[in-house]
Amino acid sequence: MVANKVFIQSLGCPKNLVDSEVISGALSAAGYEGVEFPEEADLLLVNTCGFITPAVEEGIDAILNLVGIKQEKAGCRLVVAGCMVQRYGDELRKEFPEVDLFIGVDQIAGIAEQLAALSSVTPEITATATTPGYLMDSRTPRQVSTPYFRSYLKITEGCSNRCSYCLIPGLRGPLRSRGLADLIMEAQLLEAEGTRELTLIAQDLTAYGLDLGAGRERLADLLRALLTETSIPWLRMLYLYPMRLNDEVLQLVAANPRVLPYFDIPLQHISDRILQAMNRPYTRRSVEELLARIRKILPLAAIRTTFMVGFPGETAADVAELAEFMRAARLDNVGIFCYSNEAECAAAKLPDQCPEEVKIARKDELMRVQAQISLEINQGKVGTVEPVLVEGLSRESDLLLEGRTRYQAPEIDGVVYINAGTCEVGEIVEVRITEAHPYDLVGEIVEEEG
Repeated sequence: MVANKVFIQSLGCPKNLVDSEVISGALSAAGYEGVEFPEEADLLLVNTCGFITPAVEEGIDAILNLVGIKQEKAGCRLVVAGCMVQRYGDELRKEFPEVDLFIGVDQIAGIAEQLAALSSVTPEITATATTPGYLMDSRTPRQVSTPYFRSYLKITEGCSNRCSYCLIPGLRGPLRSRGLADLIMEAQLLEAEGTRELTLIAQDLTAYGLDLGAGRERLADLLRALLTETSIPWLRMLYLYPMRLNDEVLQLVAANPRVLPYFDIPLQHISDRILQAMNRPYTRRSVEELLARIRKILPLAAIRTTFMVGFPGETAADVAELAEFMRAARLDNVGIFCYSNEAECAAAKLPDQCPEEVKIARKDELMRVQAQISLEINQGKVGTVEPVLVEGLSRESDLLLEGRTRYQAPEIDGVVYINAGTCEVGEIVEVRITEAHPYDLVGEIVEEEG
């Protein structure tokens, strides 16, 4: 039986979502039709994340769920793809004989050919590469799964930073940057399809072009080209490594309102001792200097970060220092994550591992600190008028519209609930903020006079 209806479940980060869109594009080009519900499909696929243990557990649950659906439908096939296969391919094949095909991160664009090669006699294939080297380009078939008015542009693959807790270089390979002309071509294709917010993504945006050699394009060059060669009104950046975010990029953002003044800078910690153990090459002082530069050049910029608690050797004093820094720095949005001890990482061999219950308590404590800070920052927005990209009816109530300001990234930060006014989905409208909560805002559309 040739499968012609496919259900794709994508787990993990936006970078993984783009991979799922490439898978979808390859299958569509081969004649497959996407469906919304797994019960409707005769090909089931889950694209997994294998970065940390909770992501692996989520992937296992997803596989088990799809195995159950497959067993209820004769002739149905099941594919497991992505980082978890890259990390645990052999173990997964032994654990899940019901899976017809496992593919690693390098094989996603060739999935249709691999499915065609499956036989009823030998239904299991595991395809992973020791060192991934795949890099998509603008010619790669891709079916965008986000709302038509926003999309992601993956500018690099892999990572050459060597943080002691991170598996990405092993799972995804070293840094590989796409050429500037190719990225502009894809951005123009996305604009032609209706994109009004283009989010640049990479493991580290500020590393863009470092692997291409001296005199070649860097992040600022890409931003300038996007401003010149497209008319996309909102250009957003995720994620910016702290010590390579330079004044050239900051000045470019300040001079061009289309590049959103939103900086997602994963700091991970603020204790110099813990940062050194993480192999993060900066200090609290250098972070404070960076934040001061951002706020001098862009006083209204939104700054978001993530912190990790429970890293080996972390003490109560380190957590107290982090809380004190958060109160002083007053960052707009902060995500707190518990350290996950991954056997393949250097940090797994460090002494003084932190108990899980201590990690959770520290996370909860810091989230309470940030909730108050975020509420106070949002309360300062009440009475202001902000451009908002309208996403559609609210997920909370069909009596409200829902959108995001320049300072709220999709699927990461809070939203704006719009309780008065009318507009079209995908429009950028002026909204007067009337109410504030720790993560979300409430407002009304400012109607044009006349």
